[in-house]
Amino acid sequence: MHRLQKKALRILIGCLTIRLAFLCNVVTAQTSAPLKLWYTQPAKQWVEALPVGNGRLGAMVFGNPVQETIQLNENTVWAGQPNRNDNPQAKEALPEVRKLIFAGKYAGAQELVNQKFISKTSHGMPYETVGNLKLSFEGHENYTHYYRELDLEKAVVTSRYRVNGVNYQTEVFSSFPDQVMVVRLTANKPGSITFSATMDRPKNAQVSTQGKDMLLLSGKTGTVDGVEGKVQFQAKAKVQATGGTVQTTGTSVQVERANEVTIYISIASNFRNYQDISGNAGEQAEAYLQKALNKKVSALYQDHVADYKKYFDRVSLNLGKTEAANLPTNQRIEKFRNGNDPDLVALYFQFGRYLLISASRPGGQPANLQGIWNDQLTPPWDSKYTVNINTEMNYWPSEITNLTELNEPLVQMVREVAESGRQTAQDMYGARGWVLHHNTDIWRINGPVDGAFWGMWPMGGAWLLQHLYDKYSFSGDKAYLASVYPVLKEASRFFLDFLVTEPVNQWLVVAPSISPENAPGLHHQASIAAGTTMDNQLVFDLFSKTIKAAEVLQTDGAFAAELKASLQKLPPMQVGKWGQLQEWMADWDNPKDNHRHVSHLYGLYPSNQISPYRMPQLFAAARMSLQARGDESTGWSMGWKVNLWARLLDGNHALKLIQDQLTPSIQPDGEQKGGTYPNLFDAHPPFQIDGNFGCTAGIAEMLLQSQDGAIHLLPALPDAWQKGSIKGLRAPGGFEADLKWADNKPSEVMVRSALGGTCRVRSYYPLTGKGLQKAKGTNTNPFYQVPATKEPLIASGANLKSTPARTVYEYDLATKAGKSYTLRLAK
Repeated sequence: MHRLQKKALRILIGCLTIRLAFLCNVVTAQTSAPLKLWYTQPAKQWVEALPVGNGRLGAMVFGNPVQETIQLNENTVWAGQPNRNDNPQAKEALPEVRKLIFAGKYAGAQELVNQKFISKTSHGMPYETVGNLKLSFEGHENYTHYYRELDLEKAVVTSRYRVNGVNYQTEVFSSFPDQVMVVRLTANKPGSITFSATMDRPKNAQVSTQGKDMLLLSGKTGTVDGVEGKVQFQAKAKVQATGGTVQTTGTSVQVERANEVTIYISIASNFRNYQDISGNAGEQAEAYLQKALNKKVSALYQDHVADYKKYFDRVSLNLGKTEAANLPTNQRIEKFRNGNDPDLVALYFQFGRYLLISASRPGGQPANLQGIWNDQLTPPWDSKYTVNINTEMNYWPSEITNLTELNEPLVQMVREVAESGRQTAQDMYGARGWVLHHNTDIWRINGPVDGAFWGMWPMGGAWLLQHLYDKYSFSGDKAYLASVYPVLKEASRFFLDFLVTEPVNQWLVVAPSISPENAPGLHHQASIAAGTTMDNQLVFDLFSKTIKAAEVLQTDGAFAAELKASLQKLPPMQVGKWGQLQEWMADWDNPKDNHRHVSHLYGLYPSNQISPYRMPQLFAAARMSLQARGDESTGWSMGWKVNLWARLLDGNHALKLIQDQLTPSIQPDGEQKGGTYPNLFDAHPPFQIDGNFGCTAGIAEMLLQSQDGAIHLLPALPDAWQKGSIKGLRAPGGFEADLKWADNKPSEVMVRSALGGTCRVRSYYPLTGKGLQKAKGTNTNPFYQVPATKEPLIASGANLKSTPARTVYEYDLATKAGKSYTLRLAK
């Protein structure tokens, strides 16, 4: 055969192979859908687009065959510049505010806080979009065989379609190893790829070209609250083609008749840290780009997938599949509440883990209110770090779902707000240590913002520090604990100075403060108060964990003794007149209050101060409060409630909350409610990512808990999940567990021990296994010591409707580091 004929035959065979693979992929995806979000139409709006990210670089991919939009983010592109927002007038006004509070003049106290405490400079800077890369394909309007997906197992977004007999495919991924995003366009017929590429941004940017194949977007962030925007950034999109031609025309890159095209997207800013923006955005973006260009596209892809899978593959969840799994993801959401689709829960669980891997990587910024994905210059709530629950909720899945390394950006942010918060503590309150209120941003502001009703909450550091300590409790890493101990100590020191004795019971309380974003309503409309239940619980945890850390590190005995003495003077939790856990120090709770925040239930989750086995009265009161709040709410609130019902050991109610959350946010009339968008993003509304993370953590809590002195197997398994398995969940003390169950009973449990020591196991059914002994006394494992919660004060006539806890079997297993142990259902 002639050499040209052989070449033509090879091309024909190759095209047929690609076409067959294209058709097979469509059929396979539509019949099995293994861990993929998939759709049969392009995204028409941002909440239908699919996210990719490497912790630093994010993109939302629309998958439009006519004009593909890839909306870009880089996690240091924030408005403003290094700044502080403390209000030093607070120090002088503090005694008067406390006097008004203790005299019951809450409205006056709130007004004075607005005048003297709330920031007069900055209320925080918004996180901004970088802009868009747009690819325009003339003549592709009449496409057919459309399909797009997000593959959670590879972290790749793909779209496929056919035009005039040619099958086109676009793949997009964001590489952590190589710090670029890659767009790869292929077709099954040579010379078929023709398009123009442009970039744009709402404002404050210029677009140009460089050479024959590069788009360049150069911008500067905005000025907000009088703080001039000085973050400079640059986005480069280099277009490389096999076959055909590539050339620049004005502010676009034109590709004609290429066989295959790869676009490398590199973005960088001048941000170095929260105090330093002296970097060179252009040089950094070019450095990332040149490094990536030295590798083949196939190597970039392989390294990206390998890096991602080392995190993602640690945990697998199987709740069974039904025919519903064969539907596109948007249809599954629409049918979920009234259907039978347990696999959508598993998909949503793994999507949450995907988002955390994609939004929070060591060396970068922590996941903000929208992760790293935002298409606006002034997003809702500025996409800042709201630390009265939202930022913390982002990281609830990190330890239990085996993603501990992804905590590093949060840990680093806490170190930084501890530095910046020293001046806030001194200037505003005359206190030692450091303080953070309910909000911060990339500049690590610490002062209160948004007005007294929401902002007068000096507890942000106290809550964030629970995460720092929990990271130690899961790993047992004493070197890490020693590195964060000064941050714990100085936060505790602040509260030693800030706590004040209230006049009625002589308790030490936080004043002024609020129960986040709520007010008693029936009693008065002001939120300002003293000694709110959540504050007491947070200080209890902060002091307790600082004491534990000092004991583990064998340091600061006198300081630990001081904390212990103050612990004894904190208020106990209180049960109010209608059997509820009180939200405030006074019995002000409204039984018809359905506020989205359930702050006083922090002691139930994520803390462990309320237990069905140790504190049945508080447990019953917490249940009463949660029932009164109702189920449907904003998306993130429903995510919190999944965890709370799991801690209440009610798996059926937890599943009901998952069903509420996994319902369409966008209604037929265009209105939105709390729920889920077509791309599985959580809807407050609008989009907030914390609901995704909260619900992911809640699903894990339904299957494994470890907060109450033992590892509790299947503590809140709903009746509907009769059979299933999960692998790779983690528990404190270096334990990791794989569980299989059938008929709602554990059939096989594998426990791996990284540190050794006693593993106490709690189960509703008897177990058997080598080395398993009936538990006796208190668990000797130091990671399973339970808090000494004070006995509650119970209002006279309170109707406590307690539900007896299910009978449990408890066992102790003496483990050795590096060993695995198998337990089975006893016959």
